[in-house]
Amino acid sequence: MSHSFVTADLTVTQDIRYIGVNDREIDLFEGQYVVPNGMAYNAYVILDEKIAVMDTVDVHKKDEYLSNLEKALEGRTPDYLIVSHVEPDHASSVGALLEKYPSIRLVGNAKTFQMLAQYFDFDMENTLTVKEGDVLSLGRHELQFIITPMVHWPEVMFTYDRSDKVLFSADAFGKFGALDADEDWTCEARRYYFNIVGKFGMPVQMVLKKAAALDIQVICPLHGPVLKDNLEFYLNKYQIWSSYQPESEGVFIAYASLHGNTAGAAKKLGKILLDKGCPKVAMADLARDDMAEALEDAFRYGKIVFAASSYNAGVMPFMEDFLHHLKAKSYQNRTVALIENGSWAPSANKTMADILSQMKDITILEQQVTIRGAVKKSDEEALAVLADELTK
Repeated sequence: MSHSFVTADLTVTQDIRYIGVNDREIDLFEGQYVVPNGMAYNAYVILDEKIAVMDTVDVHKKDEYLSNLEKALEGRTPDYLIVSHVEPDHASSVGALLEKYPSIRLVGNAKTFQMLAQYFDFDMENTLTVKEGDVLSLGRHELQFIITPMVHWPEVMFTYDRSDKVLFSADAFGKFGALDADEDWTCEARRYYFNIVGKFGMPVQMVLKKAAALDIQVICPLHGPVLKDNLEFYLNKYQIWSSYQPESEGVFIAYASLHGNTAGAAKKLGKILLDKGCPKVAMADLARDDMAEALEDAFRYGKIVFAASSYNAGVMPFMEDFLHHLKAKSYQNRTVALIENGSWAPSANKTMADILSQMKDITILEQQVTIRGAVKKSDEEALAVLADELTK
């Protein structure tokens, strides 16, 4: 899915300028997510009778950010800084901005200032505390504030510009990757969503209901491209993701293999599924592949196969870790099949089933496969029966 973003003059609308930055040096976002194409820290400025700066960026990029802002201001002084999210990749340059423009007034909700005080020691007196539905007039631009707790921190809020019909959506509708990354929006937005926002489906659903009442022409997130075309596509993706519904037809197979035999069984099952007409088989080696991408695929498909070697009377640590990741992200509403391998006293299926039983609306197929060592003809027959169940 393509996106519309003007990078030549950094113009969002006639009065709104992009002043964010690309971070191509970062290797792990939030200390854990691989970002091979970097990260964008977005910020904006609305130029009117009064000037509002919409967020700051990670402090490591503060100089470039302040330079971008200064160019956009053309000698003017900003009146307001609207802080939509206090997480450091967006708010750690608030202190630097105040040093440069000490008269600027901070705008946020009550929780915004409580949390800012945990990161900064500056005086919090020159502030404007807003609540749901409050409107700030800049002149032509009327900014309406929408409180959106737990999307994905408790202080988060959106700002809707009634004049240009622009929604400043904080981390919602964001993605991994710098703005100049040549990559599909959906894949990296999905990986971003489920790993960072995925636990908070119900709050996202509430926000989507609020957004449905607005005439939105442009979405300005804090990561990823400004969205101007076919907004229904992006809103529909968030509807699917936040309601924990399967997005794509197919089967995802995640495996953790001790000596390669379990991996062989997983790949054999994948081939059988395709031969039986399964529209898509996605596969992840949990020991080697990106955990965040595996989690993304687990949420993408409605049917999942967990295949693992038994280990220490339990299951391979990579599989156990993955299942706990899924539980932490509120994994639910899926059909699951289990494959275990154990030369003696196989234990993986029971261990996996015990963890899955702690999740909501998980249906575990009765047909489970137990392999004892190498994959034999009888195991292939059992995999074929399992494939029949998965392709029903």
